Amino acid sequence: MKTVSDYFGCNVFDDRVMKSKLPADIYKSLKKTIDEGTRLEDRVANAVAKAMKDWAVEKGATHFTHWFQPLTGITAEKHDSFIEPSPDGGVIMEFSGKELIKGEPDASSFPSGGLRATFEARGYTAWDPTSYAFIKDKTLCIPTAFCSYGGEALDKKTPLLRSMEALNKQALRILKLFGNDDVKRVTTSVGPEQEYFLVSKEMYEKREDLKFTGRTLFGAKPPKTQEMDDHYFGSIQPKVQEYMNDLNDELWKLGVLAKTEHNEVAPAQHELAPIYSTTNIATDQNQLTMEIMQKVAARHGLVCLLHEKPFAGVNGSGKHNNWSIGTDTGVNLLSPGDTPYENAQFLTFLCAVIKAVDEYQDLLRLSVATAGNDHRLGANEAPPAVISIFLGEELNGILEAIEKDKPYTGVEKKQMKLGVDVLPRFNRDTTDRNRTSPFAFTGNKFEFRMLGSSNSIACANIMLNSCVAETLKVYADQLEKSKNFEADLHKLIQKTIKEHKRIIFNGNGYDDAWIKEATEKRGLLNLRTTPDCMPLILSDKNVKMLTSHKVFSKAEIESRCEIMLENYCKTITIEANTMIDMAKTQIAPAIESYIGKLAKTVADKKAIDASLVFGYETDLIKKLSVSVEKILSGAESLKTKVAGLAKAKDIIDESYKIRDGVIPAMTKLRAAADEAEVLTDRSYWPFPTYGDLLFGVRN
Repeated sequence: MKTVSDYFGCNVFDDRVMKSKLPADIYKSLKKTIDEGTRLEDRVANAVAKAMKDWAVEKGATHFTHWFQPLTGITAEKHDSFIEPSPDGGVIMEFSGKELIKGEPDASSFPSGGLRATFEARGYTAWDPTSYAFIKDKTLCIPTAFCSYGGEALDKKTPLLRSMEALNKQALRILKLFGNDDVKRVTTSVGPEQEYFLVSKEMYEKREDLKFTGRTLFGAKPPKTQEMDDHYFGSIQPKVQEYMNDLNDELWKLGVLAKTEHNEVAPAQHELAPIYSTTNIATDQNQLTMEIMQKVAARHGLVCLLHEKPFAGVNGSGKHNNWSIGTDTGVNLLSPGDTPYENAQFLTFLCAVIKAVDEYQDLLRLSVATAGNDHRLGANEAPPAVISIFLGEELNGILEAIEKDKPYTGVEKKQMKLGVDVLPRFNRDTTDRNRTSPFAFTGNKFEFRMLGSSNSIACANIMLNSCVAETLKVYADQLEKSKNFEADLHKLIQKTIKEHKRIIFNGNGYDDAWIKEATEKRGLLNLRTTPDCMPLILSDKNVKMLTSHKVFSKAEIESRCEIMLENYCKTITIEANTMIDMAKTQIAPAIESYIGKLAKTVADKKAIDASLVFGYETDLIKKLSVSVEKILSGAESLKTKVAGLAKAKDIIDESYKIRDGVIPAMTKLRAAADEAEVLTDRSYWPFPTYGDLLFGVRN
């Protein structure tokens, strides 16, 4: 019987395979490109292409594709076979270095936000050698970046790699000041926890809203959902366990370090968490994970729902982005370390993150903004839309001591190498986790909890890397001129704490009092919806920062604002039109049929005994008749609001009209339908209910 170690990564052209398949000099050159970012030589590309093709063909692959991440939020691929005609009429299997390095997919139908004319089709994909190629469905998938004919980034991979390079550059400057001359590269790592729902495929097919939008647009709350907390970490249903086992096997073959699995809080909700990987690899693997989750679910007669809020009234699904910074020498820069000197370096990076999160709250918030996530933020098991940092009691106490130039007395004192008696040696995980915090320190990393379950983690990490790169640059610019490094570092850290402590909050983020304090007393932003926050990417402050680090050009920033708001508007418009259709063609006719049955029952009983009183039936007929009128008038009102979007001046104006007009009309229509659902005989209701869906996956 094979163990996991026998087949883990068997479908990945990883370091083990490269070392065994490539000549020593080629392998060494490729590793230098991967580890240090050196230019890839043509001879190396040709040798790698041949080895990659031979390995893939041995594994049964017949095609290759440049696998990329356009601004649709999902992955894209165009398959080409390895076959080339041979003189004798047969075929040979060929794959060149040129084909490996660059592809030319049609870019005309991908979102560009105005970066190119719609009639201009040419786009380029460029191999990302830092992310391993893999085999999926007999196709060699080569992770690539995607750009336009003019060189503008049309994907999420390119700016992510740029942001990682920006942070690397600035972090190296800081580390050199601490005497770490042996460090050649600094990278960020991510471990994205993925939440999801599993529902019966048979029931899913009966719900127009699930099929078209990924979430339920109607549905009355059943008598029981998550009130008893009996699903969280509970015994996993056999059918779900079979799915998880199959999913793990598929992911492990693809080198995805799937580690943890369990039931989440809501019925039918579950979670998968991987071990940390370098950010661009983690991003690729999370996209792959979501795809495999849905494919495996179909094999088990299930559907995997990745929408942030597929069911109203129960927990939504997030994707906790566990983010840390490390060196190529194995040092986690967000780990306090064992000595005061290491503590000083840690505090420098910690304060850089604090400053970055405070100064660029808007960028972090908009990096997780989608129509789906707007339903989730501030709701069950999700942080509020106000960004704050949780540090815990000990770290908070230490920062307060530094701010006031007083010794920290929480634990045994140690002399700090900053000329002040402040910092002790302190332990990790000395405080509880705070699940209500959007950005929580958890011992040696930060957990950015605002991401939605269907989001690419690229967007959040692009902004996070870029913001921290900027604050590290500010620090380095000052400290490199210093005549007294330790004293000036202390002043810099102290200044950061004083100016940015407003972003630190260790209490209950769900408390309404906190939201009031955050906005009214601390001046923090409360950007509740996508239209509220997305236009802020165009502010001078944000454009200047992102362009200065070459993460985006100004045109690329403008295009992303356009695309994200367009996605928001299209998503809500599809949902609204789906609601109108379901209300008119399914819900209202079903209620009318039930009313007809009630009326016939009354008539039949009267025919038997005219003296009988039929108060219950008559009252129910009246209530349902009123409900039908509310539903149909609500559908018409919603239709009018959607039609009014055509008068919007631009995409920002359209998003405001949706936020202020379409969504309230959708809420009103839903309320009328959900009220009618609890009055209607279940056999007449036209599609599976919440109770059916949430508790339908049983053996």
